[in-house]
Amino acid sequence: MPSYSIDGVIPVVDPSAYVHPTAVLIGDVIVGPNCYVGPCASLRGDFGRIVLHEGSNVQDHCCVHGFPENDTVIEVNGHIGHGAILHSCIVRRDALVGMNAVVMDEAEIGEKAIVAACAFVPAGMKVPPRSLVAGIPAKVKRELREDEIAWKLEGTRTYQALTVRSLASLHEVAPLAKEEHCRPRLPATDVRSLIATRRG
Repeated sequence: MPSYSIDGVIPVVDPSAYVHPTAVLIGDVIVGPNCYVGPCASLRGDFGRIVLHEGSNVQDHCCVHGFPENDTVIEVNGHIGHGAILHSCIVRRDALVGMNAVVMDEAEIGEKAIVAACAFVPAGMKVPPRSLVAGIPAKVKRELREDEIAWKLEGTRTYQALTVRSLASLHEVAPLAKEEHCRPRLPATDVRSLIATRRG
């Protein structure tokens, strides 16, 4: 992966974590055990420290950055969806930040909370634990149900399994010129979208 030191500070990646070769880590970045960092993610620790705690994931095209003397932290089992932007904020344990959401300076996403896709969490906002926030700017919509919290955790566990799969079997290859006969399918998982889960 492209990994760069700055001012003598070198990124740290636990051996049990998976960081895609196209992700970029700069400076004061600490990726903890069993974390997943997806393709084209940018973790730029050239001002403030960035910390991913155990089992968290930062998916493809995410951008994580912060101000000097501020840590940007994703706690245990934090789940950051495709294209999200985090800046000088804290995502508490078991929380989810949805696709293309933005979480601004000194905001705090409470434990087991969900930030909806495309939401804008303004600077300094404290999202209560176990709540759903959505909109531009984000507003608290309601308390999360137990099935929604369970759905989020199952999705995070799927990314933890993807970490193991990627370490074991993800390799750069040349694409095939055509589809082979009896093309294999990827192993099935139990993860489904929330809307599919609600349909049962």
